[in-house]
Amino acid sequence: MTSSNITKDQLRGTRFFHLVKPEELLTIDEYAEWLESILHNPCSIYEHNGEQLLIETKQLFDRLNGLKIEIYSNEHPPPHFHVKSPTVDASFDIESCKMLEGKIDNKDLRKIQYWHKYAKQKLIKAWNLSRPTNCVAGCYINS
Repeated sequence: MTSSNITKDQLRGTRFFHLVKPEELLTIDEYAEWLESILHNPCSIYEHNGEQLLIETKQLFDRLNGLKIEIYSNEHPPPHFHVKSPTVDASFDIESCKMLEGKIDNKDLRKIQYWHKYAKQKLIKAWNLSRPTNCVAGCYINS
C-alpha cells in the first residue's frame, strides 16, 4: 500500500504515480511510469542522514475555474495553504483560516472561510502527507 492506503493499481495512469513506494514496483514499465511521474511533477530529492527522500515540493490540493489551492512541502510554521486566482493571492492558516499574507477582497475571504469549514480535515491530511523530515513546520498536530 502507498500513502493514504491507495494501492499502486489505483495510482497507475494518474499524475500521482510517484507516491508509489519503490519496493512495490515490479516491472520495467512500472519503473518507467514512476520515473515519468517523478520528472513531470513538482518533486524534489532531499537528503536526510545520508538517505535520499522524494517529496512533493508543491501539492495542488484543488483547482476550479482558475482557482488554485496549494500546499508547499518546504514551508514555515504555522501549517497553511495558498489560494491563487486572478483576484486572490493569499495564504491562510489551516487551523483558523486566518489570512497570513496576501490580498483578497472581503467577499472572496468569506467564501474561502466557508469552504474551509468543510475542507479543513482534507487540508490537514494533505499538509501532513507533504512534510519532508527536515521541514521546520513539521506535521499538523491537532490541539
